[in-house]
Amino acid sequence: MCLLVPAFAMAQSTLSGQVQDASTRQSLAGATIVLGSRYAQTDGQGHFRFSNLKEGSYTLQVSYVGYESYSTGVRLKGSQQLTISLQHSSVAADEVLVSATRATENSATTYKNLSRRDLEKTNQGRDLPYLLNQTPSLVVNSDAGAGVGYTGFRIRGSDATRVNVTLNGIPLNNSESQGSFFVNLPDFASSVDNIQIQRGVGTSTNGAGAFGGSLNIQTITRRDSAYAELNNSYGSFDTWKNTVNVGTGLINNKFTFDARLSRIKSDGYIDKASSDLKSYFLSGAFYGKKDMVRVNVFSGKEKTFQAWGGVPESIIDTNRTYNYFTYDDQTDNYTQNHYQAFYTRTFSPKVSLSTGLHYTDGAGYYEEYENDQELSKYKIPPVVIGDSTIAITDLIRRRWLDNDFYGLTFALNYQPQSKLKTTLGGAWNKYDGDHFGEVIWARVASGSEIRHRYYQGNGLKTDFNIYGRADYTLDKLVLYADLQYRRLWYKISGTHKTQAELNIQDEFNFFNPKVGLTYHIDASSLAYASYSVANKEPNRDDYINSITGQDPKRENLQDIEAGYRYRNNRVNVGINGYWMLYNDQLILTGTITDVGEAIRQNVDKSYRLGVELDAGLQISSELSWRATAALSRNRIKSFTSYDYSSKTALGSFENTIISFSPSFVGSSELAYQSFGGAEIALLSKYVSRQFMENSSNRAHQLKANFVNDVRLGYQTPLGPLRNMAINLTVNNIFDELYANNGYIYGENYYFPQATRNFLLSLSLKF
Repeated sequence: MCLLVPAFAMAQSTLSGQVQDASTRQSLAGATIVLGSRYAQTDGQGHFRFSNLKEGSYTLQVSYVGYESYSTGVRLKGSQQLTISLQHSSVAADEVLVSATRATENSATTYKNLSRRDLEKTNQGRDLPYLLNQTPSLVVNSDAGAGVGYTGFRIRGSDATRVNVTLNGIPLNNSESQGSFFVNLPDFASSVDNIQIQRGVGTSTNGAGAFGGSLNIQTITRRDSAYAELNNSYGSFDTWKNTVNVGTGLINNKFTFDARLSRIKSDGYIDKASSDLKSYFLSGAFYGKKDMVRVNVFSGKEKTFQAWGGVPESIIDTNRTYNYFTYDDQTDNYTQNHYQAFYTRTFSPKVSLSTGLHYTDGAGYYEEYENDQELSKYKIPPVVIGDSTIAITDLIRRRWLDNDFYGLTFALNYQPQSKLKTTLGGAWNKYDGDHFGEVIWARVASGSEIRHRYYQGNGLKTDFNIYGRADYTLDKLVLYADLQYRRLWYKISGTHKTQAELNIQDEFNFFNPKVGLTYHIDASSLAYASYSVANKEPNRDDYINSITGQDPKRENLQDIEAGYRYRNNRVNVGINGYWMLYNDQLILTGTITDVGEAIRQNVDKSYRLGVELDAGLQISSELSWRATAALSRNRIKSFTSYDYSSKTALGSFENTIISFSPSFVGSSELAYQSFGGAEIALLSKYVSRQFMENSSNRAHQLKANFVNDVRLGYQTPLGPLRNMAINLTVNNIFDELYANNGYIYGENYYFPQATRNFLLSLSLKF
């Protein structure tokens, strides 16, 4: 590649300029610039630059939060320089809803922005984590092996319970498990406008603490023209995705309505690991000169055959698609409904307020066939038949979760002068979740005992936070401070699956300060450094399944980040170093309970030390290359391993590798795009070996894997169609045999990922 670059890089013409406020002439940093198929953002002084351009006609588009979008034609003959003045928007903007929790060009943190256009290239039916696979330090996994159904991800070795996820600023993480389950929102990416991924502690946000990163997701924003879209995909394992998107555009310059209906079905790579997923999304908005109201209603319903048992190491070489479960209705069933209402008021160019109300209700169960179960464990008396007393029988059970989550959020943005920006924000949320189980059939049992609840528990949690943030510009230097106070109250009561009585209550008061500075070296580059503190509470399973027999402790993280960013229209490079120092980190031990719950334990001192690269190179007008690399050292200074059943110590270890934390993760995307609308891209991902427990024992490891995909695409206007796009993706084209998740239960269990497979999609936009 390095040898080829000079041949492609012969510059022809350059288009550069500055974006400013039309009234104050203040430079606007972070404005989005689109020139044909190229993309850039303005630097700290509002400058942008496109080089190596062929002479000809182009369309230049400029957008910035709170301002009217700007579009103009450019006839390029030689180099040109422009000054673009943006007018304040005459209507409130959707972006204000999420701006309080977003990092910007001046933020002293590392982040990645993905636009709707980025997501559309890979949105062919696989779950949302797979659409993020080419971002730094991120590793994805799938229970069913093909990216449909239950999927997961880790950032910097931290799993989804440690990654804060918000939808329009509303927390998505389950308050008790702290995980985010995108299987409950199938095809949600089709209603997403943009995503920002922050790594590390990042900015203050609502919901669970960020110990690995944050996913800040914004759904549909204003689209001024009416539209209709049909998206259909078919692929290996009889995978189907059907999506309809429609919108009215802006009616009377005030109202918009958008809707989506989706269905995804797949047999899965693992035997019987089928998925039947349905969802819808409805949104309506009112835009006034200073006010905006938006209401979102969306829902997802999933039915997936259980594939969370994994494949034993003893048979994986001969039967890698093995599924232990054979009962036809061994399924997980869940429905989740979301209701969001937002109000934004722009009082003046200096002051704006955004507020949100939300309510989520979810209910569902997983069904299991169990052999030779003791009736006493289900509060069912023995059955007497003649002289025989039967106390053990086969049965079918359902374990339910029925919960409600509701609350409010707010953010007040105040910019008293051009050099100072401040935000005061916060949220109050409450979770009320019932856990219960019932036997729906038994081979031998009294009919009156069927459907009774043999355990009944409840989790009740209140979460309040308030934060203040400010950044101040001194010429080229931007100073940043962010202070958050978070208060939690949590109660667990009733009985557990094991019939154990639960009476747990805890409360926490967290102070999470963050400070940083950003220095704009020149028009194209900047450097930054930050220091952040985060605190996090244990989850429900940590309390119930404490491996040491003692109550789990809160976690504390001190995160030091420093980096450098360089950007012009051809080159985009970000280098970030981090040192994450943990006190009492809750780590995955790699083992599970007899009901499949992951076991974690506190370790006194541990750290993650690493460097990340996120780079893009526009080699020519047709050829581009994006690459990421993350090299890290993840260590526990000392800890004692325990046996879960006996709660006895197994041994002490020093300076060992943290489980599920690869020392190297890298990705590459080499794409060739012709002016005719055709594209071919090679996508590669390498993940080094991972240990499934914390003693660095090579007998319990996930081997390194190197997976390559090929994406072919063609798009063009056609007759009445605004755009027609055909995409073919061949995943794992070199047939790599690998597993990227697992656990230990007597022996190693792995989750094999699919061998070579394909997805073909057709998108029609009217």
